Amino acid sequence: MRAMNTLEGQFLVAMPGMEDERFAESVILLVGHGDEGAMGLVVNQELANLTFADILDELDLGDPDAVIRLPDRIRDRTVLRGGPVEKSRGFVLHTADYHSGNTYKVTEEIGLTATLDVLKAMAFGPAPKASLFALGCCGWSPGQLEREIAENGWLTVPFNRALLFDVPVEQRYEKALESLHITRATLSSDAGHA
Repeated sequence: MRAMNTLEGQFLVAMPGMEDERFAESVILLVGHGDEGAMGLVVNQELANLTFADILDELDLGDPDAVIRLPDRIRDRTVLRGGPVEKSRGFVLHTADYHSGNTYKVTEEIGLTATLDVLKAMAFGPAPKASLFALGCCGWSPGQLEREIAENGWLTVPFNRALLFDVPVEQRYEKALESLHITRATLSSDAGHA
C-alpha cells in the first residue's frame, strides 16, 4: 500500500548543504515511497568507463558478434550510478510501452524493471520507446526521507518525462531547478520554517 502523501514518481533534488558527498548535486527519481521507507535511483550521475555494451558482455546477454554489430547509440549508452545500495544490481526505468511480468509501475508513464529480459529488449528489441539503465539504488528507512526533507536536504520536483529521458545527463540538475523557477545562485542551504 502506498502512503497517503507519497512522493513516489517525483524527483528529489539535493540542496547545496547536502552532507553526504555521494548525493551532492544529485537528482533522484523516487520509485517507491511508503510506510516502509523509500527507494530511488540517481538519474544524473554517469559511471565513467562503463557502457551498456560492457554490461551485455559481462552478463553474456547475446552472441558477442551480435553485441559488436549493435548500433553505436545502443552499444555506447550511458550507465548511470543509481545509488550506493546494491551497486552491482541493475535497474531500468522505461516508458510504459514496455511491460513484463516483473515490471513495477512507478507512474502511468514509466515503469521499473530489474530483470535481464529488459536488457535484452533494450539491446535487441522490442525496446521501450525511452529507457535508462542504472547500477545501484538509494534507500531510506521509514521516516528517514521525511526527516531529510524537513531538514532542508532535498527539494521535491514533480515528475517530468523530458527531464528523465530527453535532457542530457549532465544538465538534469540545472533543469530540475529550473522547473521550480530557481537556479544554483538562488538556492540556500539554510532551512526556513514559518
